[in-house]
Amino acid sequence: MKNTLEITENAKKQIAKLLINESKGSFFRVAVEGGGCSGFKYNFKIVNHSDENDIFLGNIVVDKISHDFIKNSKLDYEENLMSKSFRIINPDAKTSCGCGISFSI
Repeated sequence: MKNTLEITENAKKQIAKLLINESKGSFFRVAVEGGGCSGFKYNFKIVNHSDENDIFLGNIVVDKISHDFIKNSKLDYEENLMSKSFRIINPDAKTSCGCGISFSI
């Protein structure tokens, strides 16, 4: 799929670790929801089903509406002394919150 979400090796490894103990057929869902301190927020969760409007990126699913917000972005997993977290680097975000989860377009 053109203009899709890029997934770094760190993110792929962490997602595989998270899914190893989940039921067969589970996915890592990436979604964009209204809310957060900048207008939209990223949501990450493990689900055991998909919907007809989902886009499959290996063991990652993204609904089509969320994909429109994050296409051309990069999903990364960062670990440092302060935290461990998934992060979306979105070139289309005009502003983002210090938490890295909230953004505006």
